[in-house]
Amino acid sequence: MPTHVITGAGSGIGAAVTRRLLERGDEAVLLARDAGRAKELAGMHPGARTLVGDLSNPDRLSWALAQQSMPEQVDSLLHIAGVVELGSVGDLTPKAWHFQLNANLVAPAELTRLFLPLLRVAQGHVLFVNSGAGLAAHAEWSAYAASKHGLKALADSLRHEEHAGGVRVTSVYPGRTASPMQAKVHQQEGKEYDPSRWIDPESVATTILMAIDLPRDAEVNDLTVRPGR
Repeated sequence: MPTHVITGAGSGIGAAVTRRLLERGDEAVLLARDAGRAKELAGMHPGARTLVGDLSNPDRLSWALAQQSMPEQVDSLLHIAGVVELGSVGDLTPKAWHFQLNANLVAPAELTRLFLPLLRVAQGHVLFVNSGAGLAAHAEWSAYAASKHGLKALADSLRHEEHAGGVRVTSVYPGRTASPMQAKVHQQEGKEYDPSRWIDPESVATTILMAIDLPRDAEVNDLTVRPGR
């Protein structure tokens, strides 16, 4: 069975994707920020394996994974985790910038580097869940949008580098999706949160599964998903 390494499996899109993969019999290896969260993820997704690595500290990911039993096979690496902190350029501190750039850009780059040897052997798939903010930046979104614009560049470069070896690379750009992150965004914006207005995480999960299940004769490079109501 295919083996998928997944970040952000605890809620929203990541939880939906993980559940769907396990239900069809695939293997899932879930990255957790610490041992306590790993235990929670294992209880939430019976049958999944866990690895501990903190995306907020990408400099330590190589060391952390070296202390654990790594999967022997990786068919896809699904970067779904993300963090957001809104604020104007005039107000955001370096701490806020590092928080978002580390988790949303540097950590995905480092995880990709670490799993790339296994992905090359499997001629696997690297999928980045980006954001509409990765295509256009608006007021108060500078740090988050910068991290996501960078993530697009990472994916595009990786695709050119690995295409000849058979590794596929996809970026998915969801619009606002009903999730704990979206609830946090609304709180920061001072707006009432109504999840029924936004994309269901299951719908984004469907697009992700379509991309990784596509026959080998084709590759989805970029996929934009927007609210349909």
